[in-house]
Amino acid sequence: MDKSIEIKKKVAFHTLGCRLNFSESGSIAQGFVERGYEVVDFGEKADVVFLNTCTVTDGADSSCRNLIRKAQNSSPEGKIVVAGCYAQMEADKIKQMQGVDLILGTSEKYKVFDYLESESELQVKIDKSADFFGAATTTADSHTRAFLKIQDGCNYVCSFCIIPFARGRSKAISIDEAKSEAVKLAKSGFKEIVLTGVNIGEYESTSGEKLVDLVQAVTDIPEVHRLRLGSVEPNTMTKELLEVLKNSGKYQDHFHIPLQSASNEILTSMRRKYRIEDYRSILEMVKSYFPQAAFGADVIVGYPGETEEQFLETFNFLRNGPITHFHIFPYSKRKGTTAAKLTDQIQSAVKKDRVRTLMLLGEAKLDEFSKNMIGKNSQVLFEQQVDGYWEGYSSNYLRVKVKSDFNLKNEIYPVLMKDLVGGKLLGEIIVD
Repeated sequence: MDKSIEIKKKVAFHTLGCRLNFSESGSIAQGFVERGYEVVDFGEKADVVFLNTCTVTDGADSSCRNLIRKAQNSSPEGKIVVAGCYAQMEADKIKQMQGVDLILGTSEKYKVFDYLESESELQVKIDKSADFFGAATTTADSHTRAFLKIQDGCNYVCSFCIIPFARGRSKAISIDEAKSEAVKLAKSGFKEIVLTGVNIGEYESTSGEKLVDLVQAVTDIPEVHRLRLGSVEPNTMTKELLEVLKNSGKYQDHFHIPLQSASNEILTSMRRKYRIEDYRSILEMVKSYFPQAAFGADVIVGYPGETEEQFLETFNFLRNGPITHFHIFPYSKRKGTTAAKLTDQIQSAVKKDRVRTLMLLGEAKLDEFSKNMIGKNSQVLFEQQVDGYWEGYSSNYLRVKVKSDFNLKNEIYPVLMKDLVGGKLLGEIIVD
């Protein structure tokens, strides 16, 4: 057959969960591209469908089943690969799901090419590894912002969390490796880099090198225009880090700092490493360096034993504080965790009601914060065109749209915020 008309194999991805998962999917996608595959949208017919899973919430099982069903419908002849945290923890359950060809744990998913050509009906590879597998967004992903994984795993023992069991103990990339990856990303055209990990605040204790030195090395790269950090545990946020971020001139004023609860009793039971007074002081410290900062926070409601009074402590803290981007999760019972053994589990209906209450508060808080940006300027990195408007994110992670006849994809422009329409800021590009 003439190679010039040879049909390329196709691979489709669907990624659940955190930014870390997206960076890992990006690296694996690049591996497929280097082997001659074309990456297509999930739902298109493909030779391989790669599902990168998450196990943080109790909907993982049903999500996995639904995705497998969709993959089978779109690619009846394709190989279905289920990989990642859910695969690591629940391989036996996945084995019972019809249509799966390959189950890969958190380390083995990087070795997918070693197993794809096998004729075995079902392969399960769940070996644990202490090795660090690097990952970063690639052009195969078609994202505008690039996620660069600098750390994986966790040494904390929070009572509710399964991630240390799924991803193992903390491990990290070296500063030289991180800088090399960042250079590649910048030269590929990415203008914004997000440093990700399970617990990047533990970078120094894991690698022996300082996170501030890594940040400095990345922001010193001329082609890197913008930098963000992924989730940073509150007890690892330091003045030294904030000073480096501020002085870089490239850090975007949005911080994701997990909260989980504003009740000290619940925080103690969760084995979190701070009290609510500490968390409040950390937000104030960040604001002193970045006055217009937006804050994102993970919050768990319905933790075993959470009383109405303790829930209201969290509600009132969120209502009166500066957090703008709410990430609300109902507590999920996870086999093998300490919290799963607690007897005073909260009824599902109560958890749903508390989730709904905080989500409505979150929408109101984000609207309020967005309205306060009207009349102010922000640098916006544009990502895509939707209904005639170019959309992107401000420095403090607000969705912005402008009218323009020019192609603004992956371009950064100063924008004057004029109005808030449908939860998005409507602005005008400032012309010199």
